[in-house]
Amino acid sequence: MKMESTIKTTSVIGLGKLGACMAGCFAAKGFPTIGVDLNINFVDVINAGKAPVDETDLTEIITKGQSRLSATQDYGKAILESDATFVIVPTPSEVHGGFSLKYVKKSFEEIGKVLKKKKQGYHLIVLTSTVLPGGTEYGLIPILEEISGKKCGVEFGVCYSPEFIALGSVIRDFLNPDFVLIGQSDKKAGGLLAAFYKKVCDNDPPIARMNIINAELTKLSVNSFMTMKISFANLISNLCEKLPGGNVDVVTETLALFGGIGKKSLRGGLGYGGPCLPRDNVALSYLIKNLGYEISLPSAVDQFNRSLVSKLFDIVLKHSQKGSSILVLGLSYKPHTWVIEESQGIALSKFLADSGYELNVYDPKAMEVAKQVLPPTINFANSLEEAVQNSDIVVITTPNQDFKRLSSLISAQKKQFVVIDAWRCLPELSQNSSVKYIPLGIGLDNNLKDKLLQLSM
Repeated sequence: MKMESTIKTTSVIGLGKLGACMAGCFAAKGFPTIGVDLNINFVDVINAGKAPVDETDLTEIITKGQSRLSATQDYGKAILESDATFVIVPTPSEVHGGFSLKYVKKSFEEIGKVLKKKKQGYHLIVLTSTVLPGGTEYGLIPILEEISGKKCGVEFGVCYSPEFIALGSVIRDFLNPDFVLIGQSDKKAGGLLAAFYKKVCDNDPPIARMNIINAELTKLSVNSFMTMKISFANLISNLCEKLPGGNVDVVTETLALFGGIGKKSLRGGLGYGGPCLPRDNVALSYLIKNLGYEISLPSAVDQFNRSLVSKLFDIVLKHSQKGSSILVLGLSYKPHTWVIEESQGIALSKFLADSGYELNVYDPKAMEVAKQVLPPTINFANSLEEAVQNSDIVVITTPNQDFKRLSSLISAQKKQFVVIDAWRCLPELSQNSSVKYIPLGIGLDNNLKDKLLQLSM
């Protein structure tokens, strides 16, 4: 297949949380797309016109593009029948903090074999998986060149183009990005991908084109900055709790008016979690250390983030009594997803279970995966109603809209509750006489007035 001046057909290697969504979006936008995955169940589900993973709007997107979307375990078929191949396979974190390229290398080896034996004309390979700076240029492109016998930038092109998406809103974020990041091996490769994304995106995002190593560093920098921004808001939240009348929402909403900060992620609450932010921040620390610099900010951010669940645990202990039954609401790392990686709710539940508390947990989506990591002694509630009935202390660890019903459910109970609200979701509970409402990030303690006076002298 001769490569034309535009990308008309695509292949996607890896049909997991992001890959399935990307493949579905490409097909829905009119591009014939072939997905590749070693998991035969994913392949069969895609070919049946169904979603292989749980993600908002994925089923609808796959249905829309079903006539143009197929899946296979055959790399050769997928690459031969496409102009561009998107590689979206795992890059697991190593013990030292960096990323493993073992799965990406395997994919690039298979692509190289097809380029050598069968593929005619120019082919574009787009790496979406997160790697450390230098990983693509020094670890992956040489594999393609050695196995295929072809030259990057001449007979094939490579782009590093990670996505900035959040689980639960992958499709919305993918189709409406704040910007598109393209690290290009050459101008032709970058131009093809930029033109392609202009057709795929629903909005008209700015496109940042640069060399590959700058794009790799940009990906880590964006997520690491996000971790610092979230942690800064949580630091302000902690300070507000110590200041009479302090209110983190007032402070951060005003900070958001400054154009250099912006509002996204600037909300005091619990720590960040999930599969991207924690490990990207650790990876940047690893990179800084190995480049010979002793810069502690990313490490300090990571340490501070991990300290927040211990602080919440201490608050629960302070307000609990012997025989108290505690409910943790929110087990996923954020609302509207089943993913529990680095979840604050999971971490808190483990602390409480290990301390011998009678513990109930509930999450609208993450119950089954939570059962795999939490002790069987915990009561996994089947509904919010059941969870509330069996509890005295409620800890809200994610700002899930489903938990808004908590106010009416508590009002229907004829007993006293303690509600520890990490995200200030239910301020109306402060007016409920049967509830001791503890919103994190709100200054309620007046015992430090003398200390503050001393500091101001």
